[in-house]
Amino acid sequence: MTISVSIPSVDARRLEVLQSVDAVVVKVGTRVLTGLDGRLDWDRIEKLSHQLCRIADTGRQTIMVSSGAVGAGVGKLGLAARPAGLAQLQAVAAIGQTDLIKAYETALSKRGRHAAQVLLTASDLRRRTGYLHVRNALSQIHAFGAIAIINENDSVAVGELMTTFGDNDRLAASVAGLLSKALLVILSDVEGLYDGAPSLPTSKRISVVAELDASIFALAQDHKSNSSKGGMASKLRAAEAAVSFGHPTIIAPGRDDTVLDRIMAGEDVGTLFLPPTKAIKGRRRWIGSAAHVEGKLTLDDGAIRAVEQKDSSLLAIGIKDVSGEFGRGAVVSLCDLSGREVARGLTNYPSDEVYKILGLSSEKIAAVLGHRTYEVVVHRDNLVLTS
Repeated sequence: MTISVSIPSVDARRLEVLQSVDAVVVKVGTRVLTGLDGRLDWDRIEKLSHQLCRIADTGRQTIMVSSGAVGAGVGKLGLAARPAGLAQLQAVAAIGQTDLIKAYETALSKRGRHAAQVLLTASDLRRRTGYLHVRNALSQIHAFGAIAIINENDSVAVGELMTTFGDNDRLAASVAGLLSKALLVILSDVEGLYDGAPSLPTSKRISVVAELDASIFALAQDHKSNSSKGGMASKLRAAEAAVSFGHPTIIAPGRDDTVLDRIMAGEDVGTLFLPPTKAIKGRRRWIGSAAHVEGKLTLDDGAIRAVEQKDSSLLAIGIKDVSGEFGRGAVVSLCDLSGREVARGLTNYPSDEVYKILGLSSEKIAAVLGHRTYEVVVHRDNLVLTS
């Protein structure tokens, strides 16, 4: 675990991070956006919106991933608690979404910008064409001078209502993954990541995390809430995904009235997670983060070592088993003999052909299939390590 703790101040390292990004994705959760009565806090949304406009005024693409539709619906309908039934959740989200986007449009228009409502489901990003369409739409929204307000399409994504990306945290990381040089800011109801329980006076905020490893995840302290499903563990998983794309990530206090201004000024606020020097780029980013996995290949120990340690392509000779039905070009999970996933990649052969050639050397593929379109089953350029 590599961490450092410092007092609030302008940080040269943070200023350097800011100079390297041309897009800022901000995620805000239900607990920050709603008051004790469960209704939307319009004043909070206005303060955040004005800061978003100031970020956009620097020329950076600015995106808000906002929770709050269900919470707003609960408050608007005067419900005592978040419904448990799926149909009720769908209806409450639809009712609350109108207030949510209205609040952003009202606040942003005061600064001469518009809110562009973008409702997504996980499946929108799983298809390569959908992934690219969303990225292009967000770019055009920015070109028009508007600010995209993204939320899960809770009235359609019924599976996400029950399990979600993680209170929109993972959705925010996926959205950041669409961009090339982005800063992800996750606004929370705590000051950042602490080295102990945040409620303890002895606990200290961690200023910078240079390596997001198991010891960092062990520090997560989730809170229980009737209106929000996210927690620190969810935010850490989102940060892990974002930094793997090369995007610095900050978990910061959402109830600080000037939190985004302070972040953009380079102040030591929240916890900054630094990306590794080698990050996932281009199509491999989509393969590793957003694409739908259609099947599984079980590999022997030699193939696992070649893929994990030698950056090698996957040969048929190293495959022990095939699970699922998939076509050529599908994303498949590459697992070891214990079932642990080590990588994902685009397969050059459909499942029925992989089954016929598993365990064979490349020279024997043509004799079995009548053709050998590719020498490898998954090329290293289309392979991403996930373990």
